[in-house]
Amino acid sequence: MKLKITCIPGDGIGPEIVAEAKKVLDTVAEKYGHDMQYTDILMGGASIDAHGVPLTDEAVETAKNADAVLMGSIGGDTTTSPWYKLPPNLRPEAGLLGIRKALNLFANLRPAVLYEELAQACPLKQDISGNGFDMLIMRELTGGLYFGERKTVEENGVRKAIDTLTYDENEIRRIAVKGFDIARKRRKKVTSVDKANVLDSSRLWRAVVEEVAKDYPDVTLEHMLVDNCAMQLVKDPAQFDVILTENMFGDILSDEASMVTGSIGMLASASLNDTKFGLYEPSHGSAPDIAGKDLANPIATILSASMMLRYSFDLDKEADAIDEAVKQVLRDGYRTGDIMSEGCEKVGCKKMGDLIVERIK
Repeated sequence: MKLKITCIPGDGIGPEIVAEAKKVLDTVAEKYGHDMQYTDILMGGASIDAHGVPLTDEAVETAKNADAVLMGSIGGDTTTSPWYKLPPNLRPEAGLLGIRKALNLFANLRPAVLYEELAQACPLKQDISGNGFDMLIMRELTGGLYFGERKTVEENGVRKAIDTLTYDENEIRRIAVKGFDIARKRRKKVTSVDKANVLDSSRLWRAVVEEVAKDYPDVTLEHMLVDNCAMQLVKDPAQFDVILTENMFGDILSDEASMVTGSIGMLASASLNDTKFGLYEPSHGSAPDIAGKDLANPIATILSASMMLRYSFDLDKEADAIDEAVKQVLRDGYRTGDIMSEGCEKVGCKKMGDLIVERIK
């Protein structure tokens, strides 16, 4: 199978971690008979330095002509980098917002996985974290409160701010379909999170999700109010498979879920549009303080590449091979500095990539 992949190395540790992910993808391609075709583009600070803007039209077109995009990290030190003396629309992160909009990436996937081997990093009690957990938060990314009309006015000498939360049934339906499709690739359970006891938008959300669920009789659907979900994430995280929710709730819950894993360096993510196309990236930042020192943890980017194979190319067997290789390296006691614990062997970014490659072979 021919896979056309646009790569965005980005800033900070981005080039290092993307290089390791490509190394892993090339190994998978060799083993399973695929043809990986990469095209690199600039975005973020690297694009500002080269072109004066965080994202060029040419870069967007290159991304659109690919089957998927694999990205490293964007941005730098906000206190010292000259990038952050520019107007907001010319700063590195504006490139990320721009490409999401240009590619219509409305579905954000954030896995939160606690590996047994990293259980000591979990802030939850042992009797809660148990043998680990594996959930995926499916967040609607382009609607809701963040994209509604807003204004600040003064009435009778009192300032008043207004933010509008709006969803139509088509926006809800398309994210719900993505959620149920992905649940079929996992443990076939969807927890739809809303605030239907208060909000009209949530009542519509719940109604449309129930309509979509009728097309997926093999997937279990449950509804949960967002305040209860926030509690359940720290009370019993293992109960969740796919959490389906709107933009603001997803923003909050995905950060909570990432923290109960104990290590952001292990967390992949994806943003999808209404086709198989997606942008895949680690959840962590650019870590400019360790850039170029071979200290970065490439696992989140490697796991993002695994998600790319699974969700954009339906190569589940190949994705499983990457996931299992990562688990085996952890079982064998190898750690980068951010996940280091007593009794393990500390390795650098390149070595971690090599170890994962060895186990795929």
